[in-house]
Amino acid sequence: MNKEPKIRVGILNEAVINFRLYGNYKTKQCNIADDSCVAQIHQNGISISCAGNAKILLDNFDILEPDDEKNCFFELIDVTIGVEFHWQRKENQKFKGALQFVIENEKITAVNIINIEDYLTCVISAEMSATSSMELLKAHAVISRGWLLAQIKKSENIGKTKAEYKSISQTETEYIRWWDREDHSNFDVCADDHCQRYQGITRANTTYVVDAIEATRGLVLTANGEICDARFSKSCGGVMEKFENTWEPVEHLYLQGLADTEDEKAIDLTVEENADKWIRSSPTSFCNTNDKTILSQVLNDYDRETSDFYRWKVEYTQSQISELAYRRSGFDFGEIIDIIPVQRGASGRIIKLKIIGTKLVKTIGKELMIRRTFSNTHLYSSAFVVEKDNEQNGIPQKFTFIGAGWGHGVGLCQIGAAVMGAKGYGYDKILAHYFPNSKLEKLY
Repeated sequence: MNKEPKIRVGILNEAVINFRLYGNYKTKQCNIADDSCVAQIHQNGISISCAGNAKILLDNFDILEPDDEKNCFFELIDVTIGVEFHWQRKENQKFKGALQFVIENEKITAVNIINIEDYLTCVISAEMSATSSMELLKAHAVISRGWLLAQIKKSENIGKTKAEYKSISQTETEYIRWWDREDHSNFDVCADDHCQRYQGITRANTTYVVDAIEATRGLVLTANGEICDARFSKSCGGVMEKFENTWEPVEHLYLQGLADTEDEKAIDLTVEENADKWIRSSPTSFCNTNDKTILSQVLNDYDRETSDFYRWKVEYTQSQISELAYRRSGFDFGEIIDIIPVQRGASGRIIKLKIIGTKLVKTIGKELMIRRTFSNTHLYSSAFVVEKDNEQNGIPQKFTFIGAGWGHGVGLCQIGAAVMGAKGYGYDKILAHYFPNSKLEKLY
């Protein structure tokens, strides 16, 4: 690869999409300039009605191309961000590049087609503060670029082999599921945390972000001749998790269960006794920090609504937890009698969890399925222990979850990497810490 690729990002999916064009955009039929428009399904195509009285009918997958990629941009109205997280909200967002409309599930998806380096500039600003340290920004640029290209390659391979990608395994006693890139077939990645947080040019891009992207242009991590599927989360909680414990059962030697410390030696948290003791403690690690200056580098304003993420606690009554488990998992457990870890990963995150109810006993996994089951949005992580209290006729009336970390914990720990940057580590050293057995390579 010696040419910068373009990518296709799915932004929102609605029955009706309101948008505004700034500058001149062309379709196969006509030009539209500086106008507010509405897109909706019309027969087998998409109708565009604009305030300036322009009315056109687009075919599915038609593209609105900007005359000037540097100066033209479009605005999408009421884009949902933080999907299923506690801070979910809507905001208007502006984007450079082309705008494509695709019909999916009887709705319209707005897709942004953009150069990968321009995309990365926006991702880095959305995933963390645009005022982060230069070394942290460089490290994040490398992994965000590599993750995206790895997903595109994965999709191409699945398409060539025509293999069915399965992310659900179930029996009468088990339901195991994970969520990954396979959810998207009409574009490369989505714009929310399910993929990488992308909010166009809505977030201010400082010269530091632009400089970090330019300084690492075309750089990715590779291992065994392949681009690394580089993952990241907010806080590993002290130990990184293995890839195969969170997604498909494929081992990546650069995504291992190492401690987020200088010596990288982790205790065996797959042993329940060790995990219990470790989760209830506050061990020293890069991501164990309360430094507001450092945290502000990683956490945007809505992320800072989350506190106590390194070690956290959530309490539920019996009625709350039984209702949550039923509504969020789809399984009617009845009243919850017990919650038992069956298997833990390297970071103490639970991979399989047995739920014993008055109506049903079932083991669920993987980590995101567990996090979704016991929260209206997501638990901070699946690294937790459960305390039961106030039993009545053998049924606890209160459950307390005591947990560690924020996110899946695989790959780069954003808060830990911010601390490393503040301590003077270069971006190459940060990447070597979180992605052992990998190397930097320039693709274009």
